[in-house]
Amino acid sequence: MKLRNLRTNRSPKLMIIPMIDIIFFLLVFFMMSTLYMIEQHTIPIHLPYATTQKVQTESSISVTVLPSGKILFENEEVALSAFGQRAKIEFSKNKDIAFVLRADQKTEYGKVIATLDELKLAGVSKIAIATERKDR
Repeated sequence: MKLRNLRTNRSPKLMIIPMIDIIFFLLVFFMMSTLYMIEQHTIPIHLPYATTQKVQTESSISVTVLPSGKILFENEEVALSAFGQRAKIEFSKNKDIAFVLRADQKTEYGKVIATLDELKLAGVSKIAIATERKDR
């Protein structure tokens, strides 16, 4: 039986492959976790369903039309006459901002169109309509 000589010092080795695996795992974990942080948590309404729903990642302002016809601009109630002016002010601050129009399924179609028209009159070019994902 051959014994190891205690006088020889073995230099420690840096194992790079396990470190790359761990860094890759952390990268994937943080990428996947940020996807779930994007969902907007605002006033609970029943959005219409669509199979082609897409998650928006850029900065946005939420505009909600309730079934009663009330318009909520970032959770603050605003009259339709003052809504266009408010949208114009926010759009002038940041030209790249998107407005997300959220309307309940039971909201009258004319009220949604009136809100959409006010956004267009304010000069807003990025308008998204919020929906729920429909399973096929």
